[in-house]
Amino acid sequence: MAEKNLEVIDKESKQYIVVMVGSEQYGIDISYIDNIVRMQKITRVPKVQSYFNGVINIRGEIVSVMSIRRKMGLEDDVFTNASRIIILKLEEKGAIGVIVDEVKEVVNLSEDEIEGATNKGKFINGIGTHGEELISLLEINAIVDDNI
Repeated sequence: MAEKNLEVIDKESKQYIVVMVGSEQYGIDISYIDNIVRMQKITRVPKVQSYFNGVINIRGEIVSVMSIRRKMGLEDDVFTNASRIIILKLEEKGAIGVIVDEVKEVVNLSEDEIEGATNKGKFINGIGTHGEELISLLEINAIVDDNI
């Protein structure tokens, strides 16, 4: 059994954090993630795109928070005890928070467990297979791009 695990580690693999948005599982490349925080009061900002919820203060840093659901054209967020804000660190944009319904787990996906989907849409850059489950891998730059 241990030999099989070593074999997977030898292949080029990436870690993804698996989150729920609605009833779907999405993977976010862990290299983009700076922090995961519980839901907190979000201060509204007037005259911004509809998918921006506002800003929060994380250890003295003001971070914009956006709704992945609204950005992808899904129904509005429903906040529960499982809802989280994932703080992403992007070189060109700095820190930005995205709201997810639930953070499930961290998974390692090797290149042969990821398929580039042909009809994936602008927000998905591939589909990962973890056991029996499919995980849509988010294209973070498209999610946070103001022009899309």
